[in-house]
Amino acid sequence: MMARQAPGAGFEFRLLGPLEVRLDGGARPLGSSRVRALLACLLLESNQVVSMDRLIDTLWDREPPATARTIVHGDISGLRKLFAAARDGDPELITRPPGYELRISGERIDVRRAQALIADARELDAEQRSAVLAEALELWRGPVLADLETTRLHRMHAPALEEMRLLTLEERVAADLELGRHHHLVLELSALADRYPLRERLTGQLMLAHYRAGHRAEAQARYHALRHRLSGELGIDPGPELRDLYERLLRDDDALLNPQQRQDAAIGMRRPVPAELPPAPAGFVGRGRELAALDRMLAERERGSANLLAVVTGTAGVGKSALAVTWAHRVAAEFPDGQLYASLRGFESERAPLAPGEALTSMLKTLGVAADAIPPDLDDRTALYRSLLADRRVLVLLDDARDSEQVRPLLPGSSESVVLVTSRRRLDGLVVRSGARVLPVETLSTDSAIALLDRSGVPGKLATEPGAAAELARLCGGLPLALRIAAARLAATPAREVSDLVAELTDEDNRLHALDIDDADTSVRRAFDISYRSLPPVHADAFRLVGLVPGLTFTAHAVAALCATDVPSAHRRLRALALAHLVTEPEPDRFGMHDLLRVYSRELFAERAPEGRTEPLRRLLQHYLVVADHARRFLRPARDELDYTAERGSVPLCASITGRAEALEWFDAEWPNLVAAIRAAGVEGLHDLVWPLVRLQFNYLMVRCPWEDWIRIYSEGLASARAVSDPVGNLLMMAGLGVVYSRSGEPEVALAHYAESHRVAVGTGDPSWQALSQVNMGAVLIRLERFDEARVHCEDALRLYRSIGDSYFEAGALNNLAQVEQVSGKLDAALAHLREAEAIYREVDDLETLAMVLNNCGEVSIELGRTEQGERYHHEALDVALRCGSATRQAAAHRGLGNAARLRGDLAVARTRWETALAIFETSGLPDATEVRARLDELTDPPPPRAHSV
Repeated sequence: MMARQAPGAGFEFRLLGPLEVRLDGGARPLGSSRVRALLACLLLESNQVVSMDRLIDTLWDREPPATARTIVHGDISGLRKLFAAARDGDPELITRPPGYELRISGERIDVRRAQALIADARELDAEQRSAVLAEALELWRGPVLADLETTRLHRMHAPALEEMRLLTLEERVAADLELGRHHHLVLELSALADRYPLRERLTGQLMLAHYRAGHRAEAQARYHALRHRLSGELGIDPGPELRDLYERLLRDDDALLNPQQRQDAAIGMRRPVPAELPPAPAGFVGRGRELAALDRMLAERERGSANLLAVVTGTAGVGKSALAVTWAHRVAAEFPDGQLYASLRGFESERAPLAPGEALTSMLKTLGVAADAIPPDLDDRTALYRSLLADRRVLVLLDDARDSEQVRPLLPGSSESVVLVTSRRRLDGLVVRSGARVLPVETLSTDSAIALLDRSGVPGKLATEPGAAAELARLCGGLPLALRIAAARLAATPAREVSDLVAELTDEDNRLHALDIDDADTSVRRAFDISYRSLPPVHADAFRLVGLVPGLTFTAHAVAALCATDVPSAHRRLRALALAHLVTEPEPDRFGMHDLLRVYSRELFAERAPEGRTEPLRRLLQHYLVVADHARRFLRPARDELDYTAERGSVPLCASITGRAEALEWFDAEWPNLVAAIRAAGVEGLHDLVWPLVRLQFNYLMVRCPWEDWIRIYSEGLASARAVSDPVGNLLMMAGLGVVYSRSGEPEVALAHYAESHRVAVGTGDPSWQALSQVNMGAVLIRLERFDEARVHCEDALRLYRSIGDSYFEAGALNNLAQVEQVSGKLDAALAHLREAEAIYREVDDLETLAMVLNNCGEVSIELGRTEQGERYHHEALDVALRCGSATRQAAAHRGLGNAARLRGDLAVARTRWETALAIFETSGLPDATEVRARLDELTDPPPPRAHSV
């Protein structure tokens, strides 16, 4: 029995198109057109002897050269060399008088496979026959042997293969007509009849398809067009079969209907073409990505025949239905059997969701089933619905579905139809059980939002206030429903400025009210209400609390703190809210909320718990305090007495924070939330929590140095510390402000904060606080070049720390004192102090400060003339800075390495190092950039003289 599938390995020969030879899937070159024609002739007459005379006639027609036989012998030798790559001896080219025989398995030649499939199809039912013949037709890749000369093709009888293709095509069409696929065939046959205008069977099939589709006039027109052409070109009339078909069309012969149509006629059922799509929305904009995704889904289905079920999902008011209806109208022509539509009312406020049985009843009536013929049982209705759609190509749009169970009975059973569902929920059940594709719909971009405002309001009005237009789009959160309402309000009062509406919406307490209109069903709040009211109580409670998160994103840990529950429970609640599109999950395990939904959530919380607003926020802040305290200790030792270790058991701690990298990752991810939480806590008067939370950020601030945030939160922390009259809080907040102003190039401002911090420290009577404040005073006085005053503070701090046995803080005093000695020319003393500080920082694993001290050691060593030693220090400082993630310490190390290279005369290395340092300093906004830029400008100058040790 001949195989019908292409071989998995070895040779394969393709003649149904340009001649191709493939070996193990890869194409093999053949050479001249003569060799290609020789091989094609042998393949078409495979497994039989082809005489030398036949080959010569094929290759040269009437006047072959005298050396024709020699040439053929040579070409045969070349083909044998080609076939030698066959591991199993298939094919084999042998000499058999009076010529040659190509012995080869049939499955290796596409012509033979096509013939086998066509023969198989004769014994099959219509469904299988159509599929097998379609498989055979796919083997044709274009005109047979299209790369060979026409005269040679005729001598090989290759045109017969094109006739075989057309006969196969006609048989496949006949099977499809038998299956009732006439609507689909009308499009295909119209193109074929135009391409082969004298082929009577194709025209007859097109006439029959038109007639069965209800296009009687088109069917008759096709007959007359062919008759005129035959008469004009050939002087003949259509054949008897076509004439008989035409006469039967004229008298509406029931025998022309397919079996299903005859059955419908027998029971009095009509089969109308439904067109139920609602009007396409006016002013539709954007959504290019989503429309393209739906187009790709449809194209994939066309190539494959896989069933297509797509779920368009998104939050209330995001424009799911507008997208679905717009796309449905665009592709309606692809569904000649019609478009069904059902509003499932999954989230309507006044009416219950539409039951599947009700939806089926409506659609069955649309499909022509009489009311008294609709089965009472839901399963029977579903079966009838699927039977009616089995041979039809219909688009089914199911709008506003509540859940998967509401949709499942409405799915057709065949692959011909396409189903598009919209829902506020993700309907994961349809994905798992029915293979649905999910298309999430997000809010509009700013440009698209402005375009929607312009089209839906007063065209051109927004162009006069572009800034206000962009802000209006932002305040509406890119939500199409909100944008349309805002546009309607602008249109209702044309004299009103866009900025006036912006001012009204800026008030968060009034924003949702401003997005209401008289139509009760067209309101942002009403849209959110319906989604909210469908939530179980525990999820509704979580939704109200999640709105209190001050930042833009949040984790299950933060929500667990808000809801006073454990992390797994919080995660389940967030997943449920995400399924309902009340929260989003922009990245794994990190959630967010649309701005308008957040406003709505906070309104709900204020209604339900007017007196208890601060308690959940206090729980959230407590969570941040405990986790920040835990994370900061991996960055460097704590320099204060704040310790929340004992409270870890009562707070959902992030288990992934087990080292420096994870701690930095947590701070990086949570930083916007921490800044927002500090601000929110201050507004709510939770001052006892604000300044400690600010202080717990200090180690992270020293590594990342976000100057503006640093100043903002420490200023808020200082206000809170003063509000609760906490001296330690006052001292630490002013010290932190001194650090940021000193490091960012404003030493005079820093000195004022440090001096106030020192005054408070002296007032506490605590020597450790006094010493800390003097270390800070020494550091800023050095920057101000007031070295004598700096020495006094540094020596006093060192004496105090040594008296209380605090070696860690002693290292800070040693580092500052070293700088005083350095500018005084006492370089050996300076290096000795730095080496002491280095040992201490290594012992306590304070990498950020260790990198600073190593850089200082490198600088002093170079001044001492020990360039190689200085480079070693700077290299180690760079390694340590990379380990701890401190960009500023990395920049200082590159600057020092550039200095050393400059002294060695290696200007290329110096430039590279300084350019790297400059880029980091500029990115960080540090004043050191000015010094490095000056060094780069002076690179062409001779190096300065080296300092020498005394």
